Amino acid sequence: MNNTLIYKGFTAKIEFSADDDVFVGRLLGIEDIVCFHGESVEESKTAFRESVGFHIEICGKMAKK
Repeated sequence: MNNTLIYKGFTAKIEFSADDDVFVGRLLGIEDIVCFHGESVEESKTAFRESVGFHIEICGKMAKK
């Protein structure tokens, strides 16, 4: 079973939370803490891609300061 996703060079580890009945993910290999969740596999993948996009956007804004 593969519990990782890769998008735009970012990797996330996905786990299932039986307590909350959701998939929970976290970006790996970065200094920031970026987490996301979804109630289904597709929702989790969408949340992952949105989180990566948001992270890239924020990093770009921070570099401009």
